[in-house]
Amino acid sequence: MIWIYSGFIGFILLLLALDLGVFHRKAHVVEMKEALSWSAFWILLGLAFSVFVYYGYENRWMGLGTAVDAVDGGTNDGREALLKYLTGYVIEKSLSVDNVFVIAMIFGFFAVPAQYQHRVLFWGILGALVMRGVMIAAGARLVAEFDWILYFFGGFLILTAVKMLTLKAGETDLEKLVVIRLARRFLPISSRYHGQRFVVPAAAEPEGNAGGSRGWMFTPLALSLLLVETTDLVFAVDSIPAIFAITADPFLVFTSNVFAILGLRALYFALAGMIGKFRYLKVSLAVVLMMVGGKMLAAPWLKSVFGKNFSLYLLAAIFLVLAAGIAVSLLRPAERR
Repeated sequence: MIWIYSGFIGFILLLLALDLGVFHRKAHVVEMKEALSWSAFWILLGLAFSVFVYYGYENRWMGLGTAVDAVDGGTNDGREALLKYLTGYVIEKSLSVDNVFVIAMIFGFFAVPAQYQHRVLFWGILGALVMRGVMIAAGARLVAEFDWILYFFGGFLILTAVKMLTLKAGETDLEKLVVIRLARRFLPISSRYHGQRFVVPAAAEPEGNAGGSRGWMFTPLALSLLLVETTDLVFAVDSIPAIFAITADPFLVFTSNVFAILGLRALYFALAGMIGKFRYLKVSLAVVLMMVGGKMLAAPWLKSVFGKNFSLYLLAAIFLVLAAGIAVSLLRPAERR
């Protein structure tokens, strides 16, 4: 199995190297047309990988599908693996939309110039991939060792859904967040942006603003990156249990997460200007979390009722809920004040 993980990670690193080193080497404002094109590319790539998933598990390539999936107690053939991968991908992709709202707030608060936002998101997502990998490995080990942890995850997802429905959106003073207060207290922070750089020599700061410090200073761009990484860690606490409601197969969990996160940058630029139009999407996301949480708590009974096509029914239900949220948002736009 180590070879298949190594090959997949190498493929992802190659894509990221081409992204930053070739296609986005120079800082520029990402226009809507470019964002939609990249969004389509990442989505198609994630869907194309499902072909590999099907044949890999159907033919047991490099040990795929030979281990028992702790979620349903069986082994995954090509069809089951395909449905679980796609369901996990759709859930993680939909939950990442909520992350877009927070990223937009962070960039607005720090007044991050549009041409530098892609660089922050690139490194933010690279860090997110590492954090997700660690959390997935830990989660898979917990599920394998303790069956009851699935019920804990299910209850946690339902509580998270209730919180999403009850909390009111409002302006947040990010300067009051602990991570920002600690950074400003212990790190030398530049008073202005220095292009797309995260760290600059103290000598580059205007006289009087460097506080007489020598060495290096972090720019406001680094602060925004720190907050993007922190928020993704918080979102991962919700999304990782959600994928474990579908499958405990580490490869399916990891790959569906990776492909969902890779398209987050393009998704942000595609949706940033339209965030206000999808006011009911958060309700749909909460319903999805309730569904997967309920599935975790009542998996044996649900599987006995719906049979072997249960995974397909769940995937269809998630699609319908998300589509309903988008449709209602477009049919009932928010009133202008």
